[in-house]
Amino acid sequence: MPSKGKHRRPKVRSLSRGFIAVGTGGAALALPLIGATTAGAAQPAAAEKAATSAAAPAAAKKAGPTTYSVVAGDSLSKIADAHSVSSWKKLYQDNREVVGDDPSLIHPGLKLTIGAKAEPKAKAPAKATPASERADRSETRAAVAKTATYTNDLDGWIKESLAIMAEHGIPGTYEGIHRNIMRESSGNPMAINNWDSNAAAGTPSKGLLQVIQPTFAAYHVPGTSMDSYDPVANITAACNYAADRYGSIDNVNGPY
Repeated sequence: MPSKGKHRRPKVRSLSRGFIAVGTGGAALALPLIGATTAGAAQPAAAEKAATSAAAPAAAKKAGPTTYSVVAGDSLSKIADAHSVSSWKKLYQDNREVVGDDPSLIHPGLKLTIGAKAEPKAKAPAKATPASERADRSETRAAVAKTATYTNDLDGWIKESLAIMAEHGIPGTYEGIHRNIMRESSGNPMAINNWDSNAAAGTPSKGLLQVIQPTFAAYHVPGTSMDSYDPVANITAACNYAADRYGSIDNVNGPY
């Protein structure tokens, strides 16, 4: 007879590892035990994630147009890229009323609307000039025409333009006009730019102060020639435009 051996009672292992034994008629299956705290935490986390995902498109839809102030070194292309606008042309179309006819002429401080079409600038209603004041101006112009003579050169063109500008309340000085003329055309009244974006669009810059035809027509000063190559007409129209956009031709120190 075999000798009696020592029999150890098998230890019952704890279910702390997450398994539970289920009887199946003689066999035992070990099933994972899921803690209530784990299951309970998973459901709110999933719900929160779903809610966040659903809210994201809604938040994107609510985002409205914004205003951007142009700084030195900016271009429409650079601004469009930085604000995820589809192209600089779209940004220009939305802000054409603000930018003007030339998309390359944006200046620091200009307010652009991102994500919507900019509101057109409100123009102040023109004030009616009293009949007596109109008569005085007519007499003054007649007197000036009789007494003043101007040389047919750059000096004379600038001085004649300044006299006309004074009649119409357009600001500007001899130095400011002369400085910009020398930069834009070197004093050549027949100068024309056939290579920039304006020329590509069919409206090349012309004359002493390199004005495109739409700008010349919009800011033409009555009493001057309708020819944009005419030196006096070109200067006065350009100064009228500069006064509207920058306060005075004296404030222009680069392409405008």
